[in-house]
Amino acid sequence: MKAAKILLIRKGKINMDMSFYKGKTVLITGHTGFKGSWMCKLLSMAGAKVIGYSLNPPTTPSLFELSGVEKEIVSVIGDIRDLAKLNETMQKYRPEIVIHMAAQPIVRESYAEPVYTYETNVMGTVNICEAVRLCDSVKSFVNVTTDKVYKNNEWEWGYRENDALDGYDPYSNSKSCSELVTSSYIKSFFYNRDIAVSTCRAGNVIGGGDFAKDRIIPDCVRAMEAKQEITVRNPYSTRPYQHVLEPVVTYLVLAMKQYEDKSLAGNYNIGPDDCDCAATGELVDLFCSHWGDGASWKNVADKNAPHEANFLKLDCSRIKRVLGWSPRWHISDAIEKVTEWSKVYLSGGDISAVMEKQINEYLEVK
Repeated sequence: MKAAKILLIRKGKINMDMSFYKGKTVLITGHTGFKGSWMCKLLSMAGAKVIGYSLNPPTTPSLFELSGVEKEIVSVIGDIRDLAKLNETMQKYRPEIVIHMAAQPIVRESYAEPVYTYETNVMGTVNICEAVRLCDSVKSFVNVTTDKVYKNNEWEWGYRENDALDGYDPYSNSKSCSELVTSSYIKSFFYNRDIAVSTCRAGNVIGGGDFAKDRIIPDCVRAMEAKQEITVRNPYSTRPYQHVLEPVVTYLVLAMKQYEDKSLAGNYNIGPDDCDCAATGELVDLFCSHWGDGASWKNVADKNAPHEANFLKLDCSRIKRVLGWSPRWHISDAIEKVTEWSKVYLSGGDISAVMEKQINEYLEVK
């Protein structure tokens, strides 16, 4: 099923003509993951030639398989740590735009597998930067990191792009290193080329099709599927939650804008407004309210759990000022879309159709 033709994204003050992506070759690393699957679907709807480079889907079930998007793109199964294969893919398809999202993205997993986390998130960034350096077709490159790159002082105001990078746990720290690698390549190799390079630091994303371990919304959906009470291990931690389409669309806005004007490249925070920075318990309350059917939760805090930040939010003034960007869906809207998608999934409905419906609803917001 193909959605109606998308012509225009209106995002805050941004008018983005989606015909920009029609016929463009876009390479996405991490395309089989949660964010990657939503991005592939959106770009496919826009008429782009999408080249995905990633390992097999990281979860079973997976959004990549459920959505059917594999039939709409070129999917290359490869490890971001394999520079030779990555280079071969880049040279074969000659992308104009590269968006790097391949990562080991789970904080708790990084404690269990620190070496793999650093190999993937640091050397993976070295490899994609090197592959971009050797491929002169690339005009726009966006490296996606995380809000957790900052040294977390547990303060009440949002972190800005010029604050210190010093993630605590191996995942967060490896993403801080990824930022530094990108900065070095910009200064060492890209400064005298016709290429624009940015990094994007996004907050916690939620949305239909996330099946990862140790994430609160997937845990909520799994509990509903099993008809059990939701368990919450850290109900008081505050995070900048946003629907997955917020950063996915913004990455594409930035990739397009810097393609047209190299001076717009830089480091950008992408997060919700302050009113949508919520404690985990508040988020689960919202989920239960939207889900209905007696959904409830209990606190199962583990005193011996590995360290995770308790309070973290972003100052997104820069991207609002430079690109005229602003969030479109509040946290309640995001949870409404999560529950809609999840109920379609649990009832065996058409996943591709509900994704296309939600993408068009997001793009049509005035």
